[in-house]
Amino acid sequence: MNTTTMNPNAALDDLAMATPTAATAPFAPLKAAADDEGTESRTDGIRELGPELGVAGFLMLLGALVVFDSLRLGAGWADDGPQSGYFPFYIGLMLLASSGFVLVKALACWFSAKADPAAAQPGLLTRTFVGRDELQLVMAMLVPATLYVVAMGFVGLYLSSIVLIAWFMRRHGGFSWALSSVVAVGVPLTVFIVFERWFLVPLPKGPIESLLGF
Repeated sequence: MNTTTMNPNAALDDLAMATPTAATAPFAPLKAAADDEGTESRTDGIRELGPELGVAGFLMLLGALVVFDSLRLGAGWADDGPQSGYFPFYIGLMLLASSGFVLVKALACWFSAKADPAAAQPGLLTRTFVGRDELQLVMAMLVPATLYVVAMGFVGLYLSSIVLIAWFMRRHGGFSWALSSVVAVGVPLTVFIVFERWFLVPLPKGPIESLLGF
């Protein structure tokens, strides 16, 4: 006679753990879709290859310029010691060699992927240097700041600062026009009083300041 007794409740519990219930099963495809969406957002943006090539090429040009100018000044050893371009010459050589290595490595990765896309390994062609959202945030600061520096040479520091401060307070801060106008005018005015009047340090001015006699 078999004395082993089967517990029907334990069997039901095991079956419930192994089989997704109706309450939890519909969330599985949603979770998978969310994971796919997160992966897509992480890979959306500028790949590392472009910035790698651009920065390496720029540093190579800078290193070549340093080497050329050091040779013009004299990169040897004179009777009284090293010439003016002695140390910059070797620094330029190191910069040229290191950036050249990075450039050649990036170009080799790019050419290998062009020759056989199926054999391309994860690297510069797949890793994201900056995402689209991050790039938009950077450009939202970089473009106005660049325009501010350029406009400063034409209209002076004070008018450029008024426009820049008002733009950032309204566009990114969401402040009212009244508060933005007060702060945008008050900050350059304070700078004018502190630097121009108290410390007697002249700052870049434009035609408006000239009409006002400053």
